[in-house]
Amino acid sequence: MQAKQKILEFLSKDGLAVKGLDNLFCFISNTYNISLDEVKNDFNKLLKEGYIFEERKGRFITIPSKNYLKGTYIGNAKGFGFCKIENSEKEDIFIPANMSKNAVDGDGIIVKLLSDNIEGGEGEVVSIYKPIKLVAGVVQKIGGNYFIDPDNNRIPFKIKIIKGTKIEENDRVVGNIIRGKVMQATISEVLGKSDDVKACELAIIRDHQLYEVFSDDALREAKTIPQNVTEKQKKGRLDLTNKVIFTIDGEDAKDLDDAVSIEVTEDGGYLLGVHIADVGEYVKYDSPLDEEAYNRGTSVYFPTSVLPMLPKELSNGICSLNENVERLTLSCIIKLDKEGNIKSHEIKESVIKSVARLNYTNVYKVLCGQKADKKTQRVANELILMNKLSLLLEAKEKENGSLDFEIGEVQFVFDENGMAIGFEKRERNDAHKLIENFMILANKVVAKEFCDKDIPFLYRVHESPRKEKVINVLEYLKGLNIKTPSLPAIITPAYYQELIKLCENKPITQTVNKVILRSMQKARYTNQCLGHFGLALKYYCHFTSPIRRYPDLTIHRIIKESLHKKIEGQRISELETFTFEAGEQSSLTEKNAEKCEREVDDLWKAYLMRDRVGEEFEGVISSVTNFGIFVELENTVEGLIKIEDLPDDGFLLFEKQLKLKGQKMTFSVGDKLIVKLLAANIYTRKIDFGFVSFAK
Repeated sequence: MQAKQKILEFLSKDGLAVKGLDNLFCFISNTYNISLDEVKNDFNKLLKEGYIFEERKGRFITIPSKNYLKGTYIGNAKGFGFCKIENSEKEDIFIPANMSKNAVDGDGIIVKLLSDNIEGGEGEVVSIYKPIKLVAGVVQKIGGNYFIDPDNNRIPFKIKIIKGTKIEENDRVVGNIIRGKVMQATISEVLGKSDDVKACELAIIRDHQLYEVFSDDALREAKTIPQNVTEKQKKGRLDLTNKVIFTIDGEDAKDLDDAVSIEVTEDGGYLLGVHIADVGEYVKYDSPLDEEAYNRGTSVYFPTSVLPMLPKELSNGICSLNENVERLTLSCIIKLDKEGNIKSHEIKESVIKSVARLNYTNVYKVLCGQKADKKTQRVANELILMNKLSLLLEAKEKENGSLDFEIGEVQFVFDENGMAIGFEKRERNDAHKLIENFMILANKVVAKEFCDKDIPFLYRVHESPRKEKVINVLEYLKGLNIKTPSLPAIITPAYYQELIKLCENKPITQTVNKVILRSMQKARYTNQCLGHFGLALKYYCHFTSPIRRYPDLTIHRIIKESLHKKIEGQRISELETFTFEAGEQSSLTEKNAEKCEREVDDLWKAYLMRDRVGEEFEGVISSVTNFGIFVELENTVEGLIKIEDLPDDGFLLFEKQLKLKGQKMTFSVGDKLIVKLLAANIYTRKIDFGFVSFAK
């Protein structure tokens, strides 16, 4: 890691021309007293990750630099494409078809800007530093050859299959891409027939370059990790094994990485313990397990399965806070007064023994005064006390301007064979909120401590919305005849909270919430403490899920180094570089995982709606476009009414007001309609509705 920092510093001095890489490696090695092997290894990593680029033979530059940027290639069915620059206000850069260097949708690319303006400008792909390796699609036979017709419609060509695997027409397959003048592929998996819903699910997962199998090195390392806490590991830790500590999770959860405890203090306040699995004790920097976790970035959750960030020996084993077994943790112990104000806190390496593995259903029963199972009843007093504190914290968050969007999430019901048989809106009650509020509190105090200490750290940031987006929201609300407050010079969470309250407890509440949510920026990870707009917090990080999120694992290791007073001198520079890289990588992997999860959910929704073609439903217009209107049903299904199927001769789109206005009829976001299900396509994951009438 030290070599990475020095290489970047060295090359950032307006580039450097050298005769051969060996001379560069030797110079850095001798100048900074770093081993030659480490310099070579880190140089190649930086090349692979797109942080440096050979502009011309022997001349290397850092990226971004001058007119060079790195991003993700977004393909188009017509052959041209765009470069998406992550975490930048710059619009996507247009890439003409003849300047794409045969990039494929999803490739990590370095672009040279040919022109630059507010709209993003035009560029040329000069390097594909991170090519996608897999493509999923359906086998087609053309002449005597087989081709993959990609599921991804942003890949505008068929890919010739190199013979070797037994395949048939209409098989759904995954191909390993072979780059050349003509793109080809070998078949790595035959998933099933094109109309098999489970094959379609796996194809989506592979198209997002996600996979179940860990590297051999990572698996070997995982198998060497003891599945019991040793006496040596417990030495010097805070012993909390006699405390009443328990976990609260969903009934199907297996990776239990957070536990909680509570006590009443002498002055009648609260002593809250948030105990998080000490994954950093087992996953060390630059180990095979760390490399896997870094590349994956996050666990990915599907209706029928999970792709974990770490092998099951850790995620479901020694790092999972299972009941009645000792586990190593990092404990954030927070002292609060009667009103829920923070008085002090401490972060300690600890060892716990969870007394119970609770679930939200039974915890909610206790909070409602109903009888739950014996295990939950035994800690009923603690749960009631926790809920009291949770409600205090929630009230304080709202008072500070925290935004709580009640947006429905889907929950599927499956039979014993893993086939979906139904779905509904996921429940979110006080048991869920209790854990959410405690995790937010722990994340906040941890972030503040390390920001105050000025130690390199990784923060979860959510920047304020751009003014033009807020103006669009105001235009929309005015179109609903809602009187809005004047636009302030600085957009604050309290102002957004005011906008949300304008539509509280009205039929359009959820629709307005979605419009407001879409106007906000995307949360991301960075080593700068920029605050969290949505939570109205100046300090925020992700500390509470190191089994399933790489940023949490990253800061756990920094916390442990800090506790052992190991962060000084050169280590500070190393951590500055690493937290920047980890933030960028984790933001990208999170975005990819969320998109994949959403597409798989849409697949199962389409599959379940196929048998209901012809039925009528009540729904709400969720968005309007120049090609039709999208309608969302109560069960979270969203479908399109094509503009040609609407009962009017012509329409004009008023984008800012979110209206589609015809000569006789106007369709606005938030309007309730009766629609008829016309089609549900599992291949495209699209739902088509027909207009019946406006709902009364």
